Amino acid sequence: MRLLCLSNGHGEDGIALRILQALQNLPQPSPPNPTAQTPPTIEVLPIVGEGHAYTQAGFPLIGKVQQMPSGGFIYMDGKQLARDIQGGLLKLTLEQIRSVQRWAKANRGEPALVLAVGDIVPMLFAWMSGLPFAFIGTAKSEYYLRDETGWLPRKSWWDDRFAIATGSVYYPWERWLMARPNCVAVFPRDRLTAETLQRFGIRAYDLGNPMMDLREKPNAPESLVADDRETLKDRETLKILLLPGSRAPEAYANWELLLSAANDVMAKLGRSITFLAAIAPSLERQILGQTLQQARWQAIEDDTLGDTFDTLGDTFTVGWGETQSTLKLSVGKFAEYAQRADCAIALAGTATEQFVGLGKPVITLPGAGPQFTPAFAEAQTRLLGGSVQCVAHPQQVGDALYRLLNNPDGLRTIAENGRRRMGEPGAAQRIARKLVEVLGGGLAPCTTIKHRTIERTSS
Repeated sequence: MRLLCLSNGHGEDGIALRILQALQNLPQPSPPNPTAQTPPTIEVLPIVGEGHAYTQAGFPLIGKVQQMPSGGFIYMDGKQLARDIQGGLLKLTLEQIRSVQRWAKANRGEPALVLAVGDIVPMLFAWMSGLPFAFIGTAKSEYYLRDETGWLPRKSWWDDRFAIATGSVYYPWERWLMARPNCVAVFPRDRLTAETLQRFGIRAYDLGNPMMDLREKPNAPESLVADDRETLKDRETLKILLLPGSRAPEAYANWELLLSAANDVMAKLGRSITFLAAIAPSLERQILGQTLQQARWQAIEDDTLGDTFDTLGDTFTVGWGETQSTLKLSVGKFAEYAQRADCAIALAGTATEQFVGLGKPVITLPGAGPQFTPAFAEAQTRLLGGSVQCVAHPQQVGDALYRLLNNPDGLRTIAENGRRRMGEPGAAQRIARKLVEVLGGGLAPCTTIKHRTIERTSS
């Protein structure tokens, strides 16, 4: 059995990787368990970016990859699309489509499946292969349009009116692809979206959101537990997670906004605070350190910083004056810091959603983009509901956080909302088992002819 995974973005690569690794770790056929399915042979093609997550995990690429100027956010800004086209986007896209079709042709004589992770782009590539395919929808949710009680109010009647008129956040042409005979399974990101797609006759499964599998990290304490929420405002030290995003140069501008917000929080709360900054490995720590220095944070004695911000390690700590507040910046510790923090100030996409899924509150503020624009921030509040509060300026963060800390009933509602919208951990394993079930039990060797799957039966 063979599987080709297509994804289109850094976050999508991470989600796909969890599922691929879960596929590899499924039980092997053996005398005690002879019915277990043999995991498929896996290859990948990241449509956006260079797929470092895949290659570091040992999954082979089947075609060309290239980092584009926009970082994958062409749908947010026409100028970004123009830059990507100048950077070779059209040529790259055609080469990648040919790579998928070559892979399909080479595997037409045995059970094979294409797994598309992201949005309509990898799903379209998968359909064009002519092979059976499955789709994991990470980009869209019915929560953008409605919640369990009905349609959400919008600032303008024109906002999303086409999606509302057609009855789903997924457009008719997206649902058409999902309803093709060779689309064997669709895995939406939440129950509300799965139930909506099922009403259109689509084979949608509510198996959870792989984003939340970070909760299964061992030895990661969760400080904001349900029995403890009413005492949050009385904590001796409050832990606040800072999330600037992962893409440069936007993340550096976001970092400045977050430090301004941190200063506002310290000034208005008047208490000891530990800020935990989860930094993507791709960001230059020297730039982050220089911004800290400009914001008047100081190196703590005996820490690895010494007296200079010019050379920073993977983890370092700074302090602010006499407030007894500290900021610990670390690379690659998002899962641990998310578990330890009580709340977050964020200008990030996927990381914010994961944090909300832990049942914790987030305060956001719009940046300059290309990702975290005012429109993106507003859409994120619809997706995540009352778990996210968006303010206009860093100087409003302290007041917003003060109101949160003094509303224990609101914190309990936030906890319930986050877990309902993002789901419980273990989704990657559940999806992997379903994929193996489809691969091993439902797919005969196939031939590709004009996007139709023809089953070859043995004589």
